[in-house]
Amino acid sequence: MSTESTMRAVTTYRLLEMKNKGEKISMLTAYDYSMGRILDEAGIDVILVGDSAANVMAGHETTVPMTLDHMIYHGRSVTRAVTRALVVVDLPFGTYQGNSIEALASAIRIMKETEADAIKLEGGVEVIESVDRILSAGIPVMGHLGLTPQSIHKFGTYNVRAKQEEEAAKLISDAHLLQEAGCFAIVLEKIPASLGTRVASELSIPTIGIGAGGGVDGQVLVIHDMLGINNEFSPRFLRRYADLCGTMKGAFENYIADVKSGDFPNEKEQY
Repeated sequence: MSTESTMRAVTTYRLLEMKNKGEKISMLTAYDYSMGRILDEAGIDVILVGDSAANVMAGHETTVPMTLDHMIYHGRSVTRAVTRALVVVDLPFGTYQGNSIEALASAIRIMKETEADAIKLEGGVEVIESVDRILSAGIPVMGHLGLTPQSIHKFGTYNVRAKQEEEAAKLISDAHLLQEAGCFAIVLEKIPASLGTRVASELSIPTIGIGAGGGVDGQVLVIHDMLGINNEFSPRFLRRYADLCGTMKGAFENYIADVKSGDFPNEKEQY
């Protein structure tokens, strides 16, 4: 990786440059200062402060319970740690659907109170009025199509989306609509790889995949999943880069044993 790639601050324009150069975009989630700092120092391009915090941080089954205040808390924690990566914060369920005035107010709160670089929201034509209003205020918007977790009660399943021709056609149409509105990038979640490749080739803005194959412009994973902290979630698209659950449990067990035996603290660990 070049010095420019590792040192230059990532902006929405930089992501467009990366797509045009064929340079893949790396993106992971973070929800706190410590993880944000490590990711930024590692050279990640984009950090998503995702409403997936509902699952991995708060133990909810869906992302629906997350509130705007929750997202602002997590977003503020992450942005304090980051100097290079682009930080994107999810607009949570109920803060933008069906009311574009509320959508803009929600986006403004996130931008002002977290100092993030952009917001992300789910949906296509159904939320385009909200997208337009947020963009009119100069706030960068990342779209999200395919499997949209905030709508899980509507879908009733986490299965692959857009396998049928009609749904695939709508996704393509929505992707173009979001691009024309002014979105700087789009997340494509859990769709056929061939469809991901087609959307990426048709759009001039970057596409970031999660279970959308290798033909898109970048990839995103939930950090707790790829680090093996959360071992209860094992979709086909997930690659585990560590087994921190096992490592952490081992460390905790050793600590407990040392405390119980009186080995910790020893003489060198006391004042």
